Amino acid sequence: MNETEFEALAGAALSRIEQALEASGVDADFELKAGGVLEIEFADGSKMVINRHGAAREIWVAARTGGFHFRWDGSAWRDTRDGTELFAALSKAVSAQSGRLGGSSSFGGSIGAGGWSTSGGGTASW
Repeated sequence: MNETEFEALAGAALSRIEQALEASGVDADFELKAGGVLEIEFADGSKMVINRHGAAREIWVAARTGGFHFRWDGSAWRDTRDGTELFAALSKAVSAQSGRLGGSSSFGGSIGAGGWSTSGGGTASW
């Protein structure tokens, strides 16, 4: 993948994450900053940072649960260590960091392969 393709795919992923956070009701402040850095601050003051890393062509996540690198496999962003899909990993990480453990997930719903399923039963397409 060339740089232009990477920037488009990574930018779309960051926008979808931001939209999901807005719709979720999770108790956190977040801002998509210049350079493709999404910073999330939770009610307890902890932070999660999600950013695109152009040189590696990856999306990087720094969370309380650890650091993760995701690479595009042609159809999804996958963890370079265990193959977990980005949005599934974020669902778990945000749930853990926000204190919203149990239930279906982090942002008031869950992320599946086909989209984001909200607690209200709606689905937003990724």
